[in-house]
Amino acid sequence: MNDLDTLEPTLALVRLLQLASPALPIGAYSYSQGLEWVVAAGGVRDAAAAQVWIGDALELVIAPGEAAVVWRLLNAVQSEDWSQAGEWNDWFRASRETAELRAETEQMGSSLCKLASDLELLDTPAAAAAAAMVPVTLPGAYALIVRGFDVPAAGALTAYIWSWLENQVLAAMKTIPLGHSAGQRLLVELGARIPAAVTLARSIADEDVSSFAPGLALASSRHETQYTRLFRS
Repeated sequence: MNDLDTLEPTLALVRLLQLASPALPIGAYSYSQGLEWVVAAGGVRDAAAAQVWIGDALELVIAPGEAAVVWRLLNAVQSEDWSQAGEWNDWFRASRETAELRAETEQMGSSLCKLASDLELLDTPAAAAAAAMVPVTLPGAYALIVRGFDVPAAGALTAYIWSWLENQVLAAMKTIPLGHSAGQRLLVELGARIPAAVTLARSIADEDVSSFAPGLALASSRHETQYTRLFRS
């Protein structure tokens, strides 16, 4: 494996754009992470409310939780610390508080691992790690494919958070609904918060990594029995 910092910068950017693309065939578009239920329940009715919900999730849930786990997995996989990678993969799966959230990360993780295998991006150690991490979560699979693409970990973390944000905004656009300009305005406003989220994810101590989000867990659990649904979570 090459030094992650030596990949030609333009090619590294291309790979990161590919990883963050909605065209990545892992089904991210089919999940709202409870947002669909919140909209149906009247908790989010317009763009302003969507910005509050998604912004709070970014700063209070994703940055100190999922993104922090992604950062640790990226570094563990890069340094071939497979034991540490397995532990964080298991930690993240255990932190999913509802059946839908667990199914989401397992389905997307499995799909991303299959894609990495189809593209021949998993070397022998990474393939063995993927098999050992079953059920592999999305953060675990993402760290493995980033290793295969040989791109910088910091950029990969930013791309991961952006992909999450874009999917949340798209879910809001479909469920509220919102127009394209309103959606792009949300991406501009909320995207400006990503640098702070990256900084927190990279700097938070291991013992402070947390996914405590009772509101999200409640929304997700209620979504499981929602009668009319567009999304799988």
